[in-house]
Amino acid sequence: MSSDPILTMHAIDKVFPGVQALKNVDFTLRHGQIHALMGENGAGKSTLIKVLTGVYPGDGGTIMMEGKKIAPTSPRDAEAHGISTVYQEVNLIPHLTVAENICLGREDRVCGVVRWSKVRERAHQALKRLDLKVGINVDKQLSDCSIAIQQMVAIARALDVDAKALILDEPTSSLDEAESDELFRIMRGLKEKGMGIVFVTHFLDQVYRVSDTITVLRNGELVGEFPAAELPRLALVSKMMGKELDEVKELEKRVAVTTASGRRTMVSARRLGRKGSLNPVDFDLKEGEILGLAGLLGSGRSETANLLFGVDTADSGRLEVDGKAVKIDSPARAVRLGFGMLTEDRKYSGIIPNLSIRDNIVLAMQAKLGPLRKIPPWKANEITDTFIKVLNIKTPSRDQLVKNLSGGNQQKVIIARWLAIHPRLLILDEPTRGIDVGARAEIEALIQKLRDEGMSILLISSEVDEVVRNSERVVVMRDREKIAELEGDALSEQHILQVIASQAKEETP
Repeated sequence: MSSDPILTMHAIDKVFPGVQALKNVDFTLRHGQIHALMGENGAGKSTLIKVLTGVYPGDGGTIMMEGKKIAPTSPRDAEAHGISTVYQEVNLIPHLTVAENICLGREDRVCGVVRWSKVRERAHQALKRLDLKVGINVDKQLSDCSIAIQQMVAIARALDVDAKALILDEPTSSLDEAESDELFRIMRGLKEKGMGIVFVTHFLDQVYRVSDTITVLRNGELVGEFPAAELPRLALVSKMMGKELDEVKELEKRVAVTTASGRRTMVSARRLGRKGSLNPVDFDLKEGEILGLAGLLGSGRSETANLLFGVDTADSGRLEVDGKAVKIDSPARAVRLGFGMLTEDRKYSGIIPNLSIRDNIVLAMQAKLGPLRKIPPWKANEITDTFIKVLNIKTPSRDQLVKNLSGGNQQKVIIARWLAIHPRLLILDEPTRGIDVGARAEIEALIQKLRDEGMSILLISSEVDEVVRNSERVVVMRDREKIAELEGDALSEQHILQVIASQAKEETP
């Protein structure tokens, strides 16, 4: 079990322009400990790791490594202090061999000449310490290895540099169940040898399978450090979301919704999935219905949306639209079927910041018409002015660059883009994230209005109360799969939190 601290971070602060990403955060890693670092999107997990590994300079606080103060200036410097990181996207050199990657930058040389026999021998020894069930050819090019093997190589590199603290940042996000099991076996073996492991993940089941201790961050601040055996799942979910169980307030009055029974099914998914992204899932979406997707970050909500809109292509299952089998292998195909999608990150995959409001709004319509059928300027102006008025977009002019608008108004511009093509299905991934209360209320009212007019809506939000307030049915997801489907009296915020935190799947009522 854990003993003396390997690593202590005390009162860590990090400020970016206009944002305090970390405020007075403490974190301690001990010998022989697997320590899970948990928190929702924006909680500060990645920033804390980047301060620790020298990617970002801290703006306050101290880092101690086995009692000695350190201040890493780069990942290589952190490695020299005994801190090694394996990222979700393995940051090794794909065109080099396994052995070359393990010993990269520290090759045995004589008079400047690399002793390749020694490099291979060291690589063998590092891999041997992992006690792998399958052998790895150290002369094989890394790009020819699976993601799982690449991660093992990255961990072997950490052993070759005699790392005392190993950081695993979302290591299982691209692994299947068997590969994850093998990784956990290796983690336990390293723990028994005294290594301290920081485990960053969104998968609750995995946290409780391997972790001794859990630290929770929220909004850049420390919520607390807890022994995993003494922190029930429901309590963990509540701390991550900022909703203490004994203080669960009465939910806002739900928007009056009508039952979807009797309405025609528009979209039907059966065993729809993608390896490494989403386990096979079943759901139906009816005409004029709001179907909510609830779950923690990493649960599979956005992955489901991406399969529906062709951002990713399903490699299993069947998808039907109006009772006919379809294959959606691109967003263009989805648009032709009458789908629109507001993405989770409006800044990077939503708005085109240096284009005007008008150009952003007519973008999807022009793409649908094709390059040979240009929208006349008068028509583009007319469409834009209509949506500025209908959606109450606050702007001095339709020619205003969209990057100069507030977050809520940017969100309205993207919604207008899709409404301009009159979609039958609108996928809304975090439609109210990062906007003020007034804009949030306007967008929620718009969602209900569109539903009343017959549009089908898939609503994704990390705010459970928002999903409950607006949806007729809610599919609850965890660890990249559907675990429940709730409606009627069973649809409540507390019930959803309980389902997310439970170990067993819950059947559709």
